[in-house]
Amino acid sequence: MTTDPRPATAVLSALIGRVRDDQLAVPTPCGGITVGELLDHIDSLCAAFTAAAVKTPLEGGGRAPVPDASRLGDDWRRRIPARLDELARAWRAESAWTGTTEVGGNELPADVAGAAALDEVIVHGWDLAVATGQPYPGADPALTETLTEALTTAYRWVGAVAAQNPDGSPGLFGPPVPVPGDAPLLERLLGLTGRDPRWTGAS
Repeated sequence: MTTDPRPATAVLSALIGRVRDDQLAVPTPCGGITVGELLDHIDSLCAAFTAAAVKTPLEGGGRAPVPDASRLGDDWRRRIPARLDELARAWRAESAWTGTTEVGGNELPADVAGAAALDEVIVHGWDLAVATGQPYPGADPALTETLTEALTTAYRWVGAVAAQNPDGSPGLFGPPVPVPGDAPLLERLLGLTGRDPRWTGAS
């Protein structure tokens, strides 16, 4: 069963387009890396998960490089959204969600890779939004509705990972942050990935 990633990638692309140059050195809730480093990571994950969707391993195993803002160049506001569009197109194909594939040098079921891709796009979208003072659509009922399917797919996968690793999953997520069971789905997803939904730059 496929999940359309376009609502999530469209949100992230819009957020990227509104990031100011003077915000690139601002910290994010993603392990304390800066906005510029997070953007470089998003750029890299687009390549990795697009390759996973089309079952074409990247050279060198596709392991994520250490985020480095110096790689952004001058065209990142156009380049990264374009790569997010490619990722969305690749994961709309039913074949992307079947069989096995490879991400970061690890072989795994394709549907797991698809869910992980959605989680990356959604959670890093929120990371970028709160770090740069932008609203994430989780607060907008109309926009949240368009994201529900992607949020649900990501939440199920992250929940399964967290259930097996209640103290956190090194390389994936930190220890879960308690979030009320009746909180919005986005906030529950963030909590499972070790993020405090109330994070601010002053946290």
